[in-house]
Amino acid sequence: MSWATGLGFGLPGLYGIAHLARHGTVARFLGFPTYGEGPFERIGVKSTVPLLAAFVGVCAAECVAGRLLWRGKRSGAVLSLALLPVESAFWAGFALPFAPVFAAVRTGSVLWNRSKWRRT
Repeated sequence: MSWATGLGFGLPGLYGIAHLARHGTVARFLGFPTYGEGPFERIGVKSTVPLLAAFVGVCAAECVAGRLLWRGKRSGAVLSLALLPVESAFWAGFALPFAPVFAAVRTGSVLWNRSKWRRT
């Protein structure tokens, strides 16, 4: 689930950065804005390249957490749980509806398997 979240939102985020930098507007997919026109914009936070880059960085960190979790590392579980509030802020701000479902499954799995974490 960490990889699904990291890659599923991070790779389109890279496209969103390129589109925003090139055209000055938020990209659209099937008529819906990607990474824009959500609650962030309603409170005055416009989608910018640095904001999207920060989100892509968080997505990359989620992929790192996924790799560590795959290897049974406790640090992967800690990183995954530590990223949750930061990711949640981006998901809410960009109005990404499916991310909380992935997060709930991932967090449940991490906590369910906590006895398997190795001390690294």
